Amino acid sequence: MKAVLMKEGGGTGVVDAPEPEPPVGGLLVRMGACGLCGTDIEKIRGEYTASQPVLGHEAVGTVSKVGEGAKGYAVGDRVFPHHHVPDYSCYLCMSGNETMCDRYKGSNLVPGGFSELFAVPKWNVDRGGVLKLPAGMSFETASLIEPLACCVRAVRKCHVEPGESVLVVGAGPVGMMHALLLAPTNRVVVSDVAEWRLSYAERAGVAGVLNAATEDVQAEVRAETDGRGADVAIVASGSKGAIIQGLRSVRKGGRICLFGVPTRRTVLDYDISDLYNSEQEVRTSYGATETDTKAALRVLESRGAEFGALVTHRFPLAGFQKALDAASGGTAMKVVLTG
Repeated sequence: MKAVLMKEGGGTGVVDAPEPEPPVGGLLVRMGACGLCGTDIEKIRGEYTASQPVLGHEAVGTVSKVGEGAKGYAVGDRVFPHHHVPDYSCYLCMSGNETMCDRYKGSNLVPGGFSELFAVPKWNVDRGGVLKLPAGMSFETASLIEPLACCVRAVRKCHVEPGESVLVVGAGPVGMMHALLLAPTNRVVVSDVAEWRLSYAERAGVAGVLNAATEDVQAEVRAETDGRGADVAIVASGSKGAIIQGLRSVRKGGRICLFGVPTRRTVLDYDISDLYNSEQEVRTSYGATETDTKAALRVLESRGAEFGALVTHRFPLAGFQKALDAASGGTAMKVVLTG
């Protein structure tokens, strides 16, 4: 079978790989679609801070084989399998930090979501990590479940309340997911330095769009909030400038969510006394749980066309390099690989 794997010494390529067997208690899934995440690109470039080099985690598909002892699934079921699943019983899980569970990153799709077939471990199946897809939902739309679930978790962790003003720093795929998710109940402003992304945000109906390259985002946000600043800033970028922009644009007592993944050795030059004197709260949000994936699936069931429009480019597995080029070319929102 064809699969996209990391090469020894760096880089990646489409290779012929042995077809995996369904693990005992697990599933073998034929990939229908798999989104290309920014973290996949960072892994290929050697910039990602996590240790596992597995590529492809926004995958959905059809159950091809059911492992011995696996219950609740049949050949032909259309499914979303979550790649990381915690144990839900350790101290961290019981404290609400499930994505920090020592077992969370220990599970994964094998050999990864960018392959014609991939195995889902028994661990994931037993802990509710595999969701069945509604009959009318396309694989392309369903491939948004995992990244949208991460956004759902961030919003939940930052306690974003209806009516609050929110600045989303970064108008890429996950930035736009945050903006769309919050738009029905909140005043949302997005900022970015890329004209194409800002134009996309305008076409998508985002209430406020700011070009951080030419506008003073902090001043504009405060002008729109009677001088206070945003209640919440969600930083959907890992750049230092984006983080500082978020910190400087929230009100006293406001919350900042660091959602985007910083590259290795990112060091922030910021006066911490400003945080203290303004009683601002900084939170980070990593990954998602099954509470979040189920919530994301419900959102897509009712608003699938709206979020599905984020997919601007799609490529067959053999066109993986073209997918990478498109994702890095500045005129793509969400890029999806298809089976």
